[in-house]
Formats: sequence, structure tokens, C-alpha cells
Amino acid sequence: MDQQTQRLDASSAISQGERFVRANGIDICYEIFGDDDAEPMVLIMGLGAQMVLWDDLFCAELASRGFRVVRFDNRDIGRSSKFSGGKRVSPLELLKLRLFNIPVEAPYRLLDMAKDTVALMDALSIPSAHLVGASMGGMIAQEVAISFPERVRSLTSIMSTAGNPKVPPPTREAAMLLMRPTPRTKEEFFTRFVQTWKLLRVGQFPLDEARDLIRAERIYERGLHYDGSARQLRAILASGSRKQRLRAVTAPTLVIHGTVDPLVHPFAGTDTAASIPGAKLMMVEGMGHATPVEMWPEIVGAISAHAKEATGKAG
Repeated sequence: MDQQTQRLDASSAISQGERFVRANGIDICYEIFGDDDAEPMVLIMGLGAQMVLWDDLFCAELASRGFRVVRFDNRDIGRSSKFSGGKRVSPLELLKLRLFNIPVEAPYRLLDMAKDTVALMDALSIPSAHLVGASMGGMIAQEVAISFPERVRSLTSIMSTAGNPKVPPPTREAAMLLMRPTPRTKEEFFTRFVQTWKLLRVGQFPLDEARDLIRAERIYERGLHYDGSARQLRAILASGSRKQRLRAVTAPTLVIHGTVDPLVHPFAGTDTAASIPGAKLMMVEGMGHATPVEMWPEIVGAISAHAKEATGKAG
């Protein structure tokens, strides 16, 4: 743990700090790790998750392998622009969607969030990049690869889904995470954060458990926005399946998924890889819906190797 902490402290030196840019009509908060002339890699976070859940050390490890790593807050979360409208998705809406394919209404869709990503790249003078998306971020990255193929050097989709309705649902416990009442106090948020990630990680991961409260504090201080999470969930549900459209993806693709993911069923990883021509599938034994510190060497190594292979670089 001491060595991990020392490396985390050292990683902050290569970050350029949080910045803001106007892109696609909204303000986006972003941060860059690594050299300006390195291979660009854009990390896209998941539902209701701030960019800092791409851990500093995780970003630093990728930067140390020769990448200019960009992480950012999606719309409606963290320090990026907030929207309005769209209450929490009700059980009745979910039932209508599953049984009768009645669409869920949403103020925006995943395509709009994909356009945010591309507009951020424009603002940073990045003509194309390696895209790495986790959970909802993987869905957004898939949408960029479908709709803006010229902007994607490689695609890595982590613990995500193509939106295929035939994928089994989350476990009951994981599904309840999306439906629980909003915490009202800082203490309630901290308790909820620890409980949530213990459930999503599945198993004992001491390095992460020791840092959960530190992560919770950082997220709390950057600002919470629960209505934004609700709208992001609506965006996912309103966007439907990408399974058929993924056949048109030409970017070299790596799909990473955990064998015990309680939120996005492991079959979703298999299904996503099968939907994209030539995609490689990496099932990580014992990984839930999280990327624990103990698994970073395997995951970072796979992301780096895939991106370098896509651009014809060794190492």
C-alpha cells in the first residue's frame, strides 16, 4: 500500500490540472496527463460517475506508456454543464420498455454525449484518438466509433454493452443501486459510496477499500448532481440497441469484461465483441463492475498493447 500511495502522489506531477472548454454548446471540465505530443487517448466514464473515477494513478500509468490521456466529466455530472428535466426512471417505464418496447423519454441521448466527446477533441485539436470507455462510457465510445469513425484510432469498451435487450438483466442487488433514494447528507453519501463499490467490485480488494472514503471525499467536494445521473440513465434507455449498427465499426476494438459483473451481465461483453467485426474479447476472471487496483497491471497492459498495435507501434 505504501508503494501504491507513493506512486499515486508522484502521478499528480504529470497532470496539467482541471480545465474547462466550451464544446458542443456546453462547458466540459477535463484534465490531461502526459506529453502533448504523445498518442492521444480519451477516457470516457460511466453512469453518474465523475472523471476522477478514472483514478490519477490509472491515468498516470497509461501516460507513462506513451499516451496523452484525456479524462473529462460527461454532461450532467461533476463540473461539466448541468441540464434540467427528466425525473428518475420509474419501474413502470422500465416494464413498458421491456415488455412492449415503449420508449423512455429523455432530454438527450447517447449520440449527444458522443458529440460532446468529439467536440472536446476538436477543442483540444485532436483529429483522432484511442477511445476507452467504461460502462456507459463504453456505450458512448461505441457511438463515436459508429457515427464518427474517422475520429477513432482504436476502441476499448470496458464492462459495457451493445444495448442488446437479450442480455440478461443485472442482479437484483445491483439493479437496486439505480433505484435507491438520493442520499440527503454527506455522511449518507459516504456510506452509500462504500456500500455501492463493495457490491460492484464483488470480493475483497483491500487497496480500493482503503481508498474509498478518499475517493468519496473528492467526488463530494467536486459537487454532486443526482438529477444528472437520472437523465444519463434515460439517455441510455432511450438510445436503444447498437448491436446492428456496430457491424459498421472499422476501428480495431478490444472488449474487456469481468466474469462476475453484477450490473452489466458478462454476456454483454461476449455479445459486444461478437457484434463488432474483428473485435478481441478479454474476460477478466473475478472482475465485477469495477477496475480494482490489483487488476490494473492486466487492464492497463491490455489497453496500451491494443492501442499500440492499432497504430503499428511495438511495446
